[in-house]
Amino acid sequence: MKILLTNDDGIWAEGLLALYNRFRENHDVTVVAPDRERSAVSHAITLKTPLRVEKVSLNNGDKGYAVNGTPADCIKLSIMELLDSKPDMIISGINPGANVGINVNYSGTVAAAREAALYDIPSLAISIDGFKSKYYEEASIFTETLSAKIIENGLPPKTFLNVNIPDIPAEQTAGVIIGKQSLLPLDEAFEKRNDPREYPYFWHSCDLPKTGNNLELDQSIIFNNYISITPIRCDTTAHGFIEELKGWNI
Repeated sequence: MKILLTNDDGIWAEGLLALYNRFRENHDVTVVAPDRERSAVSHAITLKTPLRVEKVSLNNGDKGYAVNGTPADCIKLSIMELLDSKPDMIISGINPGANVGINVNYSGTVAAAREAALYDIPSLAISIDGFKSKYYEEASIFTETLSAKIIENGLPPKTFLNVNIPDIPAEQTAGVIIGKQSLLPLDEAFEKRNDPREYPYFWHSCDLPKTGNNLELDQSIIFNNYISITPIRCDTTAHGFIEELKGWNI
């Protein structure tokens, strides 16, 4: 397969390189990723500053492309300028830290997969639970297995997979569950501080809410040591509300 890899943590991120090292053994792989960390930029694209692309040498001397933009920028540039033809699949990750629940809306990792789906390219976003992850290699093996299933079976139009993997040895993983995105609100706060000149500033903090053992929700699935797979559509229309809204006689 012809594979495009990207992420939101920068081209030198450990999770991205783990995917690259795994897929390059059996596939034609191109890496196009931000030149620095772009976490939580969601689906932002660059409009008012020039986008610059730098060729870099990856671990084995192969060339990758570092872009001074967002994950979504990387996908657009790859498809429209950098690649000779559309890839068979686009994989975004491996992100350190689960992208579940409300965080799916903020994630640059997820946004890159969504951008690929908008171009009708099979795609998936891969995250691993934990910010000091130890099992990127095992997560890469699962990703390769899943990618083969996607090519074999296909995905619906404008749909991609959001995948979250426990940061534990594969043999300790409880299994795989196909679930839904949790929409419970985050536990959020802003801590107000003053700088040395006594001007106020704020630090934002947030934690995922407790979801218990509801194994229908992505957050609970990953917290119970299952691999969570959630199909996500690009179409965000509230279809069930259309007829009621028409009845408002606006």
